[in-house]
Amino acid sequence: MRFYIGFDDTDILGANVGTGKLVRRFEQVLPSDCRVWGVVRQQLLVDPAIPYTSHNSSACVVIDCSNETDEELLLKLAVRHLEKGAIPGSDPGLCLIRADHPALSALQAFGLECTRRIVTQKEAFDAVGSGHLSGHGGTNDGLIGAAAAVGLTASGWHGRFIEFSGLRDFPDSIKVLDLWKTGIGVVSMDRDACVPGPEDSVQTKSWLRPRLWGHEAVLPVVPAGPGRWESLGGKRKANKDSKED
Repeated sequence: MRFYIGFDDTDILGANVGTGKLVRRFEQVLPSDCRVWGVVRQQLLVDPAIPYTSHNSSACVVIDCSNETDEELLLKLAVRHLEKGAIPGSDPGLCLIRADHPALSALQAFGLECTRRIVTQKEAFDAVGSGHLSGHGGTNDGLIGAAAAVGLTASGWHGRFIEFSGLRDFPDSIKVLDLWKTGIGVVSMDRDACVPGPEDSVQTKSWLRPRLWGHEAVLPVVPAGPGRWESLGGKRKANKDSKED
């Protein structure tokens, strides 16, 4: 069984551990019959009226478990992890939904709304229905981003992976074939749509972040020379109030 667990607003400016890192660490407390398929960062609306920490992003961890897994146990572990890791002064929220839950279509629509306009906690609760959605401190506004992270991730077409098959351990230059072996597709974004070959190399610029496209991890690349490619995007320049995921 697949579960989507969304986390949001767990930190404050200057904190050493942002939401993305907290979510990635959740794997350490999972039951033995569960594994993390991936962790996806979702970008929500940036607006002066929204009290976000640095970039107004939230994160969803996608977990695959055996059919015998107790959903209540998974929820208990997620709540404990959130409350233990959230920074005092933050407004953390949590959303947990099974992949076969009837609320997923409404949550997907809600997630898209969160990228376009300011939404309310009531709208989040209406979208999640009988699924789990909770706030764990402060204004509890983090539950909005948590629900949005689940909806956008479950749609299969939004966000970028901040964890997938140990991507942070990959070398700066890696063969296309080796990316395929980990489950990461490689797609050329140049105008002629050339196809990267299995022995071609991809320069990741020390920042390998596949996109969630078609419910799969896909790395967009551009040509960098014969048999060579470069991944799109790059690490944001750091400052004292910004944490890169």
